[in-house]
Amino acid sequence: MNVRGAHGHSAQDISLMGTVAMAFQTLGVVYGDMGTSPLYVFSDVFSKVPIKSEVEILGALSLVMYTIALIPFAKYVFIVLKANDNGEGGTFALYSLICRYAKVSLLPNQQRVDENISSFRLKLPTPELERALLVKDYLEKKPLYKNILLFLVLMGTSMVIGDGILTPSMSVMSAVSGLQGQVAGFDADAVVIISILVLVLLFSVQSFGTGKVGIMFAPVLALWFLNLGSIGIYNIIKYDTSVVRALNPMYIYYFFKMNGIKAWSALGGCVLCITGAEAMFADLGHFTVKSIQLAFTAVVFPCLLIAYMGQAAYLMKHPLAVERIFYDSVPEVLFWPVFVIATLAAMIASQAMISATFSCIKQAMALGCFPRIKIIHTSKKVMGQIYIPVMNWFLMIMCIIIVATFRSTNDIANAYGIAEVGVMMVSTALVTLVMLLIWQTNLYLVLCFPIFFGAMEFIYLTAVMSKLLEGGWLPLAFSSLFLCIMYTWNYGSVLKYQSEMRGKISLDFILDLGSTLGTVRVPGIGLVYNELVQGIPSIFGHLLITLPAMHSTIVFVCIKYVPVPYVPLEERFLFRRVGQKDYHMFRCVARYGYKDVRKEDHGSFEHLLVESLERFLRREAQELALEVSTMEAERDDVSEVSEIVPSSPATAAEDLHTPLLSDQRPGDDSRMLGMEGSVPLLPSSSMSAEEDPSLEYELAALREAMASGFTYLLAHGDVRARKQSFFTKKFIINYFYAFLRRNCRGGTATLKMPHSNIMRVGMTYMV
Repeated sequence: MNVRGAHGHSAQDISLMGTVAMAFQTLGVVYGDMGTSPLYVFSDVFSKVPIKSEVEILGALSLVMYTIALIPFAKYVFIVLKANDNGEGGTFALYSLICRYAKVSLLPNQQRVDENISSFRLKLPTPELERALLVKDYLEKKPLYKNILLFLVLMGTSMVIGDGILTPSMSVMSAVSGLQGQVAGFDADAVVIISILVLVLLFSVQSFGTGKVGIMFAPVLALWFLNLGSIGIYNIIKYDTSVVRALNPMYIYYFFKMNGIKAWSALGGCVLCITGAEAMFADLGHFTVKSIQLAFTAVVFPCLLIAYMGQAAYLMKHPLAVERIFYDSVPEVLFWPVFVIATLAAMIASQAMISATFSCIKQAMALGCFPRIKIIHTSKKVMGQIYIPVMNWFLMIMCIIIVATFRSTNDIANAYGIAEVGVMMVSTALVTLVMLLIWQTNLYLVLCFPIFFGAMEFIYLTAVMSKLLEGGWLPLAFSSLFLCIMYTWNYGSVLKYQSEMRGKISLDFILDLGSTLGTVRVPGIGLVYNELVQGIPSIFGHLLITLPAMHSTIVFVCIKYVPVPYVPLEERFLFRRVGQKDYHMFRCVARYGYKDVRKEDHGSFEHLLVESLERFLRREAQELALEVSTMEAERDDVSEVSEIVPSSPATAAEDLHTPLLSDQRPGDDSRMLGMEGSVPLLPSSSMSAEEDPSLEYELAALREAMASGFTYLLAHGDVRARKQSFFTKKFIINYFYAFLRRNCRGGTATLKMPHSNIMRVGMTYMV
């Protein structure tokens, strides 16, 4: 089932105008959070360091400018964006990329045939092959390294979710607080009430999908960046053009020299200028690398620098205006238009983080790291636009509690930034591993990346950790909660899979039962759902004992997520026969990428499955006929050659025993036959596959079974820890994991099965 050509937008050649248009769209999706940071950065920095001279202003400005230049610009734009997974970005994309090159997944369901998926693209670099193989060997042989890698990925994902809780609160409250001092009697209580109303409105419209309001995102953010740049230029010219001196990094040294420990604490406020930088990589799947690079280099980067320079110029003349620096620096005549645009920009920035949270949850579910919850696809055209009701209302309640409790942007800012720096450090570690394992990069250059950027991010982390008791514990608490949920679910799922592997039924036992399976076979197709990619699951033995009859056609169906973003529909199903032909039993592995959308209902899934099964039977018959004809031709050649030269028995036996249906090796193009590819013509003397009576009988039996209907055979499983297990394992599996399984969405709802066609068998998995 190989399809020529790469799938995914990353491989398409996009014109210059197309790249420019896509870069314009990125303004509304990717850069909302970073674009709204001028609302609160300087007010937070100077709440830690009072302004005593121009050194504080120029030093803080220089810190902000070089932070933006080094982390979003140098690190993400030029390095991290290149570590994409077929055009997909984010923590899970890096993890799936590593999983393709090394077997580091804790779930042992990898198959060699997965490497034939067109989007797999497995190529090891030849110049650095020895180093890559050494790293690969270490990762695969040491379970500790696998657990550390998974822990890093889950920690990064949980921190993105924690960031998604704080971003709407911070952005919306910062925008609304501009009314304080502008409208008489508009106090802190009014700011809290209006912010809560805006947040309720924001989360209430999520069910309509981002596609309904997305058309206005890019123009609003483009207008916002235009305002930042134009107001910044106005302030620089009007108040103080000498702020360009902040381009000299020596002012950072003077800033720390004069303020000491206070300057180090102010670094936590400086981090706020790069919140949302991870979105440049996480939202890559909707755009291209060039479009994100173009938008940041041509619009976002210069506008942000000019905006901060304009605020610094205003502070040179009005050093007491630090609390409302953004709105005070706006000309009086432009206040209300800028306020409206700022509020809209804050909502859009919040929307970007909410969507990123939904995307992270979906990817975690696909890779077996999050309990099943309801996902609604809000767009028929764009697969990435999803809505998760449970997470949406959870985020809304948490945001309202944060706004009502903290009541001030400075207090929320103390909690803001820790999760962002944590995500950056995780991405630094994973990209370093990608460099070592996959990229053709010199070892010394690879080491420079984590040493330079890792050290810088660690310094920022120590600064934001100093605000731990002032509210910094909040994102860590949220992140820890989701980390525990994800790690527990993955841990329990891996143990359950291993238990199924131990309990699978021997094929010899099935063969001993005969084609009737020791019971009565009645017309119909039984779909036995399980998680095994090979072998007969233990649930089948329970079905044979429990049910008075068995279906004429049995298909063991495994829904499997592979470490690629998308699996083309033509490559969705893998089939293999179980037992002999008269058993009518098959193994089917339905493969999905971690960003694939399972939108088909049970009817279309059944039709697609049977259609693929028919093609498999025809292909099997064709290859068997070809094998027979090849063996006959070789016998004729051997008989002719034997009159002249004696043949080697070993060679003849070796040729005759090479099956055409053996597993294909990656890279052997001669053995890979596409579904739509041409099959070699058979000799005229041999029987064609269409004339094969056994094939026609089997196809007729399959159609008769399909006409009788489908039955979904499921295990209603209970997972329990063994009696000899440690107390911690018993507590995690018997209580925490069991609680998650009881309260997550049922498999029947996830697989969209009709309830009237479901049969369940109770099972207990001892792990």
